[in-house]
Amino acid sequence: MAYLSYMRISTKEERQKQKFNRQEKALAQYAKDNGVVFAVEYKEDESGKSFDNRKEWKKLESLAREGDTIVFKDISRFTREALNGYDKYMELMRKGIELVFIDNPTVSTSYIKELLHVAEQQDLVAQVSLESTVKLLLIVELNRVEQERLILSKRTKDGLSFSEKKPGRAIGKLDKMSEELCEDIKKYLSQSIGNREIKISDLLKKHNITRNTFAKYAKIIASENR
Repeated sequence: MAYLSYMRISTKEERQKQKFNRQEKALAQYAKDNGVVFAVEYKEDESGKSFDNRKEWKKLESLAREGDTIVFKDISRFTREALNGYDKYMELMRKGIELVFIDNPTVSTSYIKELLHVAEQQDLVAQVSLESTVKLLLIVELNRVEQERLILSKRTKDGLSFSEKKPGRAIGKLDKMSEELCEDIKKYLSQSIGNREIKISDLLKKHNITRNTFAKYAKIIASENR
């Protein structure tokens, strides 16, 4: 019986800030607390969206045997996909390989096996119900990390989009200022206060903008025409 550890990073933020530091500390503490020594420690910089593109994971999986234990800091290091992650989890557990998630003990195989053992002692209805609950527990947790990945990916893309637009935007200019809107605002501002034929409400409807946006545009145009 051997203890193996697996670490994985993939995002730009992880590479720049923490690298493998947090995972290394967590695994070292686990080894100390449980009096174990990792026979092999695997680490790689690769996405968790698939098991197929992870060379170090494939090495670990080919080496692991019945009775071995693979230790991760958390379940997101194992995978960030729900359905394939569930299938891989069950495959490894059926082979007699223990999975330990330090930060997620309720989805470590030891806990899941206890629940399944309890299920076996029940009548058929209770057994099926408990087995379904176990599957749901795993799927929910795996789906959570998958959704976190999607949210992080969206935030990264949004951040890049913002940074790309920001340098090219002239000071005092707003993105939605069309030529037609600009001309309409100039006409509005050129009217005398007591005799305005063009109304703000008409411009808001015509250009589908809010009153606050109109005020910002008007202020910019007024300052440029001084």
